[in-house]
Amino acid sequence: MIFDLDGVLVDSEQWWDEIRRGVVAEYGGRWTDQATTAMLGMSTPEWARYLVDTLGVRLAPERAAGTVIDRMADRYAAGPPLLPHAVEAVREAARRAPVAIATSSPPRISDAFLSGTALTGTVRAAVSSEQAGAGKPDPAVYLVAATRIDVPAADCVAIEDSSNGLRAALAAGMTVVAAPNPHFPPDPDVLARAPYRIDSLTELAPTLERIWPA
Repeated sequence: MIFDLDGVLVDSEQWWDEIRRGVVAEYGGRWTDQATTAMLGMSTPEWARYLVDTLGVRLAPERAAGTVIDRMADRYAAGPPLLPHAVEAVREAARRAPVAIATSSPPRISDAFLSGTALTGTVRAAVSSEQAGAGKPDPAVYLVAATRIDVPAADCVAIEDSSNGLRAALAAGMTVVAAPNPHFPPDPDVLARAPYRIDSLTELAPTLERIWPA
């Protein structure tokens, strides 16, 4: 079982968006209507270059990334913004199969999530797309996560909320459970390709029973 992080376990996509908007405004860039959707799923190096090359932030990409991540980490210091039933859903999934996280967030943020929820011993691997070499919709982060838990990708179930995340998990050949993000809804055409859909993490356990009947 491989979970996305932002938008699936934590209600943080708005935080990333708000912080990036602030950095763009502060450092001489200009936000566009397409920016939010474009950066969903990008790895850290990818969205940092987007801030600089496309939105005009007057910082080196590395400094732009560091500024955004530092501000995000400051917010996480008070505790991750958990979605309802997030910790329970991960623990329930772990009773059925090895669990990993495949996220576009940098390791600093996924580590803060795991330590803040005491899930470090439950989640066998947390892989960032920057470690995998490409952001979503590239399937690399899912394929690396499957390797880390020693399970073939075709035998994994992935849970995703965004268009690019769904594309990545589908391209990895995994069974996909869509959990649409109400703040940034996925493309209906992409959503329709997911064989399973839930509207709350409380629905994950019965969905997994359908996928993996006892």
